[in-house]
Amino acid sequence: MSAKRKASPKAQQLKGAVKENVGRAVGNEEMAAEGSSERARGELREAGKKAKNALKR
Repeated sequence: MSAKRKASPKAQQLKGAVKENVGRAVGNEEMAAEGSSERARGELREAGKKAKNALKR
């Protein structure tokens, strides 16, 4: 399993948000888009984790 996959969803959201804001600040739309998608992936992983935990109960 890759290190990127092992990272917690919150860490992935934070990294994506930072990358998105830095990209916007320096005018790099590609970096901003990468950050936005990374943040969204973290949110999806977190939602999946919550759903999995809800089914266990």
